[in-house]
Amino acid sequence: MDSAYDVGRLLPSLVDDCTRLLPSGYIFEQDGTPTHTARATQNWLQTNCSDFIAKDQWPPNSPDLMPLDYHVWGAMLEAYHKRHPKPKMIAELKEVLQVLWDSLPQGPIEKAVKEFSK
Repeated sequence: MDSAYDVGRLLPSLVDDCTRLLPSGYIFEQDGTPTHTARATQNWLQTNCSDFIAKDQWPPNSPDLMPLDYHVWGAMLEAYHKRHPKPKMIAELKEVLQVLWDSLPQGPIEKAVKEFSK
């Protein structure tokens, strides 16, 4: 895969899906793979994505520095493990994950984001 493929095929569909699925807004960020850091990819996102984090604002070389890794995914996984019965179909799983997401307490997440931004 290269940035031409990202810009020509993947990103337009992905951004359209994000916009459709998250109409209240989202922030787009990628990891540090060469196709994501390529100038063409960054330029396309700057032009076509309403809110995205440019590569010079990413944390250095570590995906586990993100506040979501520490606070959101762990909390969601813990809540999911407590849920019974477990979903059996993909549609059920999506519904359960949305309920878990909506029920996350915002205080710890906001604190993590503030700490991260320091």
